[in-house]
Amino acid sequence: MAKVKIVGIKGMNDMLPEDAAIWEKFEDTARSIAASYGYRQIRTPILEATQLFTRGIGEVTDIVEKEMYSFTDSMNGEALTLRPENTSAVVRCAIEHNLTYNAPQRLWYFGPMFRHERPQRGRYRQFHQFGCEALGFNGPDVDIELLAMTSRLWKALGIEARLELNSLGALEERAAHREALIAYFEKHADILDEDAKRRLHTNPLRILDTKNPEMQEMVNAAPKLLDFLGEESLAFLAKLEAGVQALGINYSINPRLVRGLDYYNHTVFEWITDKLGSQGTICGGGRYDPLIEMLGGRPTPAVGFAIGAERVIELVRETAGDVVKADCDVYIAHQGGHTEMVARQIGEKLRDCGKRVIVHAGSTSFKSMMKRADQSLAQWCVICGEGEVNENCVSVKRLRDAAGNQQFAEQMKVEIDQVTELFGQ
Repeated sequence: MAKVKIVGIKGMNDMLPEDAAIWEKFEDTARSIAASYGYRQIRTPILEATQLFTRGIGEVTDIVEKEMYSFTDSMNGEALTLRPENTSAVVRCAIEHNLTYNAPQRLWYFGPMFRHERPQRGRYRQFHQFGCEALGFNGPDVDIELLAMTSRLWKALGIEARLELNSLGALEERAAHREALIAYFEKHADILDEDAKRRLHTNPLRILDTKNPEMQEMVNAAPKLLDFLGEESLAFLAKLEAGVQALGINYSINPRLVRGLDYYNHTVFEWITDKLGSQGTICGGGRYDPLIEMLGGRPTPAVGFAIGAERVIELVRETAGDVVKADCDVYIAHQGGHTEMVARQIGEKLRDCGKRVIVHAGSTSFKSMMKRADQSLAQWCVICGEGEVNENCVSVKRLRDAAGNQQFAEQMKVEIDQVTELFGQ
């Protein structure tokens, strides 16, 4: 049979064991901080009905038009899509299971998303997002809470990022701004690129987010949504700013910040870094009060954010270096036969005490066993030699201290029944 070389799909990357520690650092830190604000985990399937995203995200968006992985189920003809984002899925879940019937919900999620776009640094076709959604809160107090949470996360991870805020106001304010934008852009039609011309009458707000340098000057002079906000929307924004200022979080107002999804209103925000080139946004979110009703639920206010895990992990690696985690706390070496059985019994007792234990597998020399013990970065090595086991003892050697620094202590003999006491119950 001819050999076939199969490689991974472009833009969908493997996570190797040596990368696991830095991923765990990000995940554990994010989960811990979300829990400290009272947020609970939710999980949704990676496959959803295509209509969920065309309705929720908006049909005239890059995600829906160009980037979604959609297909027809060959068994029943159902149109399905690998989720390109998770807010719509969380809302679908909340509606389906009546999560906000008795009380508002604070939720967090973590998992893979999928978009068919050109892979580049920090931007992949399968990528991971950590996000929080607060359902049933009018704000802006919970908006401030989310900004405080993300600010705390950056500090915990040693990341420097700046906060940009904007307000998209209410529906009627956006409608008035939309008409003004269309009129303005029609006067400058000769400057618009093909993408902008296509969006002119369907989603002109997205033109403000263009990256085309030839359009920047013209776009900068376009009518600003802030000028169309009414008294209520301006008061909402003022409360948001006051709350952020009270927490000592630095920010700036960016009138061109519109986000890429159609369901936002009032608050929109991004956390941005200068250390990832053009892919500088590491977190984005805002208020999406219309979405739950758009997807068939009762009118319910909501706000949330999503963090690009791969981009944040790049920053953590840049500031803290590779995060190294030991494979185990205790490595147990043995000489096979009866000593192997004793080693496994000791291993189970140590695991009962909460220790991470590797019992040596395979018949290799004592020198090779000690090399593997060292490679595991374990703090301790328990050696079950035949002579010691016959005396109901084992040898214990300290390899490293708690900080991971190598130790060169002499081996000591310990009775088998006392091994667990040595490592702590």
